[in-house]
Amino acid sequence: MKRLATLLIAMFLGGHAYAGDLTVSVRGADGKPVPDAVVMVYPNGQPTKGPIKFPWAYRVAQQNIQFSPFMLVVPVGADVQFPNLDKVRHHVYSFSPGNKFEIKLYGQEENRTAKMSAPGVVAIGCNIHDKMVSFIRVVDTAYAGKTDANGVVTVRDVPVGAVTAKVWHPYLRGMKNEKTLAITSVGAGAAREAVTVELRQPSGHH
Repeated sequence: MKRLATLLIAMFLGGHAYAGDLTVSVRGADGKPVPDAVVMVYPNGQPTKGPIKFPWAYRVAQQNIQFSPFMLVVPVGADVQFPNLDKVRHHVYSFSPGNKFEIKLYGQEENRTAKMSAPGVVAIGCNIHDKMVSFIRVVDTAYAGKTDANGVVTVRDVPVGAVTAKVWHPYLRGMKNEKTLAITSVGAGAAREAVTVELRQPSGHH
């Protein structure tokens, strides 16, 4: 019994010892923080097997004639809600490959949903109000998030070892609007990475 208890304690401690938090700071070439940058972490460079769930709401509201939030991160297969909180009607759509959808005119306090079926970028617009722009990044890793107003995001419980991290922003200059980092080791506890990216001016407003 004592031996079994020791083994269970070792397994419990071992489970905690093999994961750590990775904090990523994203700044532009001008040194200013970049909010709404999506950071995706792939242990051993591989996507997550099995279902993925994040603690935040899968929701893009229409409020004050704009989408909120501007950037949302969801897993593959997520059903995203699109509540209309405005007094005017909206016609929400996306032409993004793999996640095309159209929600025709609906009014205040009405809600609609759309399924995000494929990993990638979903650019969202309103057919009535052209200046309304939002993005959903559909991810295939359980280790992802977006930067806050200070350009910082902490990705929790990343398995210890080598990881590939991708930083994406719709206005980032580079292939697929991404910058890839090869991190040789994430240790148990906390690790930090600082990234500098070059942004272009957006063609629209948000």
